[in-house]
Amino acid sequence: MKQTSSMKYNRDFKRLYSRGKSIAAGYLVLYYQKNKLGKNILGITVTKKFGKAVQRNRIRRLIKECYRLREAEMNIGYNLVLVARNRAIDADFEKIGRDLSYLLKKSGIIGE
Repeated sequence: MKQTSSMKYNRDFKRLYSRGKSIAAGYLVLYYQKNKLGKNILGITVTKKFGKAVQRNRIRRLIKECYRLREAEMNIGYNLVLVARNRAIDADFEKIGRDLSYLLKKSGIIGE
Protein backbone atom coordinates (compact mmCIF):
# COMPACT_ATOMS: atom_id res chain seq x y z
CA MET A 1 0.00 0.00 0.00
CA LYS A 2 1.85 3.01 -1.31
CA GLN A 3 -0.27 5.90 -0.01
CA THR A 4 -1.20 4.33 3.31
CA SER A 5 0.54 3.58 6.57
CA SER A 6 -0.88 1.58 9.43
CA MET A 7 -2.41 2.86 12.65
CA LYS A 8 -0.48 1.31 15.52
CA TYR A 9 -1.34 2.94 18.81
CA ASN A 10 -4.45 2.40 20.91
CA ARG A 11 -4.71 6.13 21.61
CA ASP A 12 -5.07 6.80 17.87
CA PHE A 13 -7.91 4.27 17.60
CA LYS A 14 -9.67 5.76 20.64
CA ARG A 15 -9.30 9.30 19.30
CA LEU A 16 -10.85 8.30 16.00
CA TYR A 17 -13.71 6.44 17.70
CA SER A 18 -14.59 9.49 19.77
CA ARG A 19 -13.96 12.35 17.31
CA GLY A 20 -14.42 10.76 13.89
CA LYS A 21 -17.51 10.02 11.85
CA SER A 22 -18.81 6.51 11.29
CA ILE A 23 -20.77 4.63 8.66
CA ALA A 24 -21.99 1.03 8.95
CA ALA A 25 -22.68 -1.60 6.32
CA GLY A 26 -23.54 -5.28 6.53
CA TYR A 27 -20.06 -6.63 7.20
CA LEU A 28 -17.95 -3.56 8.09
CA VAL A 29 -18.06 -0.30 10.02
CA LEU A 30 -15.88 2.61 8.86
CA TYR A 31 -14.63 5.32 11.21
CA TYR A 32 -12.94 8.19 9.39
CA GLN A 33 -11.54 11.66 9.95
CA LYS A 34 -9.49 14.09 7.87
CA ASN A 35 -5.83 14.47 8.73
CA LYS A 36 -3.25 17.00 7.57
CA LEU A 37 -0.72 14.42 6.50
CA GLY A 38 -0.01 13.58 2.89
CA LYS A 39 -1.17 10.00 3.31
CA ASN A 40 -3.96 7.81 4.64
CA ILE A 41 -3.59 5.96 7.92
CA LEU A 42 -5.45 2.64 8.16
CA GLY A 43 -6.36 0.52 11.18
CA ILE A 44 -8.25 -2.77 11.01
CA THR A 45 -10.05 -4.19 14.04
CA VAL A 46 -11.39 -7.72 14.44
CA THR A 47 -12.61 -8.63 17.92
CA LYS A 48 -11.78 -11.85 19.77
CA LYS A 49 -15.46 -12.82 19.63
CA PHE A 50 -14.82 -14.02 16.08
CA GLY A 51 -12.98 -17.09 17.23
CA LYS A 52 -9.38 -18.16 17.08
CA ALA A 53 -6.54 -16.21 15.48
CA VAL A 54 -6.91 -18.09 12.18
CA GLN A 55 -10.42 -16.74 11.57
CA ARG A 56 -9.51 -13.22 12.72
CA ASN A 57 -6.43 -13.09 10.51
CA ARG A 58 -8.40 -14.36 7.50
CA ILE A 59 -10.91 -11.52 7.87
CA ARG A 60 -8.10 -9.02 8.38
CA ARG A 61 -6.34 -10.22 5.21
CA LEU A 62 -9.56 -9.98 3.18
CA ILE A 63 -10.18 -6.41 4.36
CA LYS A 64 -6.59 -5.38 3.70
CA GLU A 65 -6.62 -6.80 0.16
CA CYS A 66 -9.94 -5.14 -0.69
CA TYR A 67 -8.52 -1.85 0.58
CA ARG A 68 -5.31 -2.30 -1.44
CA LEU A 69 -7.27 -2.80 -4.67
CA ARG A 70 -9.23 0.44 -4.13
CA GLU A 71 -6.36 2.55 -2.83
CA ALA A 72 -5.50 4.11 -6.19
CA GLU A 73 -8.92 5.76 -6.54
CA MET A 74 -9.05 7.09 -2.96
CA ASN A 75 -8.52 10.66 -1.82
CA ILE A 76 -5.48 11.21 0.38
CA GLY A 77 -5.45 12.65 3.89
CA TYR A 78 -7.73 10.46 6.03
CA ASN A 79 -7.45 8.43 9.19
CA LEU A 80 -9.49 5.25 8.70
CA VAL A 81 -10.46 2.38 10.97
CA LEU A 82 -12.34 -0.59 9.55
CA VAL A 83 -14.14 -2.73 12.12
CA ALA A 84 -15.39 -6.17 11.13
CA ARG A 85 -18.92 -7.05 12.25
CA ASN A 86 -20.07 -10.50 13.37
CA ARG A 87 -21.46 -11.36 9.93
CA ALA A 88 -17.99 -11.04 8.39
CA ILE A 89 -17.01 -14.50 9.67
CA ASP A 90 -18.76 -16.19 6.74
CA ALA A 91 -18.24 -13.39 4.22
CA ASP A 92 -16.25 -13.92 1.07
CA PHE A 93 -13.99 -11.54 -0.83
CA GLU A 94 -16.74 -10.07 -3.04
CA LYS A 95 -19.07 -9.25 -0.16
CA ILE A 96 -16.39 -7.49 1.85
CA GLY A 97 -15.20 -5.66 -1.26
CA ARG A 98 -18.73 -4.50 -2.04
CA ASP A 99 -19.22 -3.22 1.51
CA LEU A 100 -15.87 -1.44 1.52
CA SER A 101 -16.65 0.28 -1.78
CA TYR A 102 -20.04 1.37 -0.45
CA LEU A 103 -18.52 2.80 2.73
CA LEU A 104 -15.75 4.66 0.91
CA LYS A 105 -18.18 6.20 -1.60
CA LYS A 106 -20.70 7.19 1.05
CA SER A 107 -18.01 8.86 3.17
CA GLY A 108 -16.65 10.79 0.19
CA ILE A 109 -13.22 9.18 0.29
CA ILE A 110 -13.79 7.78 -3.20
CA GLY A 111 -15.49 10.01 -5.67
CA GLU A 112 -15.48 13.72 -6.32
